Amino acid sequence: MPARSLTLDHLVIAARTLDEGVRHVADALGIEPAGGGRHPLMRTHNALFGAWSGLYLEVIAIDPDAPAPEDGAKPPRARLFGLDDPAIQARLAQQGPFLAHWVARVDRPRQLALWQRQYPARIAPVVAMRRGDLSWGLTVPDDGSFPAWQDAGDGLVPSLIQWDSPRHPAESLPADGIALKALKGAHPHADTIRAQLDWLGAAHLLDVEATDGPPALVAEFDTPQGPRTLR
Repeated sequence: MPARSLTLDHLVIAARTLDEGVRHVADALGIEPAGGGRHPLMRTHNALFGAWSGLYLEVIAIDPDAPAPEDGAKPPRARLFGLDDPAIQARLAQQGPFLAHWVARVDRPRQLALWQRQYPARIAPVVAMRRGDLSWGLTVPDDGSFPAWQDAGDGLVPSLIQWDSPRHPAESLPADGIALKALKGAHPHADTIRAQLDWLGAAHLLDVEATDGPPALVAEFDTPQGPRTLR
């Protein structure tokens, strides 16, 4: 197990369109977005919501205004968080936005890129990203899928992030009086998920239970309107 535990950085809500995702979070938690932008490398865009304790929520969708590749150009890399996966796109079209994933932060002095190079079978490649004055490294499998361990993942094994810029996005987002009480997951291979979380130093961040049904993430919040759940 790593010497230092990881920190919960943010939650990821996948959406077919940004507007649909924003409405999903607003309906569930009674809050409005206060930030966001575009990721040209990934051809995605997002909207951000703040919460207490430095946590934030990210709604992410394919950017319809992203430039198409020029003729003869190298094919663009796969979008992150499985947004190119036909099964995820079908789910979004049929069932709407959902809490798809979570991201754990690796704090310095540990170096995420070095850790990944030491354990490439356990940690996906680190991709350098930038938006405005923010810069960070994020683990993204080459095919854009969710991280996994021994073929178990489905959004429950976290992506890892390390911020290179001194400012964290949550610092510019209002908390809106919401606080995360618990992040819970269900997976048919819960033991495998728990083993990877233990190895990462992230077992304290997600409570995983076994299920005979499909994998799922659920976040429970305290809000000014009382307890609310985001799925």
